Amino acid sequence: EVQLVESGGGLVQTGGSLRLSCVASGFTFDDYSIGWFRQAPGKEREGVSCINANVGSAYYADSVKGRFTISSDNAKNTVYLQMDNLKPEDTAVYYCTTDRINFGYYYHSAPYGMESWGKGTLVTVSS
Repeated sequence: EVQLVESGGGLVQTGGSLRLSCVASGFTFDDYSIGWFRQAPGKEREGVSCINANVGSAYYADSVKGRFTISSDNAKNTVYLQMDNLKPEDTAVYYCTTDRINFGYYYHSAPYGMESWGKGTLVTVSS
């Protein structure tokens, strides 16, 4: 069974930093892409970043480029999201997700179709 567990959220002031972690289990971690989404109150879930450690590729939403960095530690089955220069508009619940069949399609077009989601971790940025 695929499981994803997020951690690292919290309350931080504008300009501060947080590092989120997503620990994956139940599948061969480095064969697949892992993504981060976020959902603010009253808004749709939006893609933030994703990584495929096997091919060394990463993607970022325009709203976080230059501030967020995604990385992976295959030995620990863990993907990290380093978030710097945080802004109040980054406030949201952050979710980790994967799909072993059609990740790219679901990430860009139909995120709710992803195979597995974590329960999320709350990030609150105060002004």
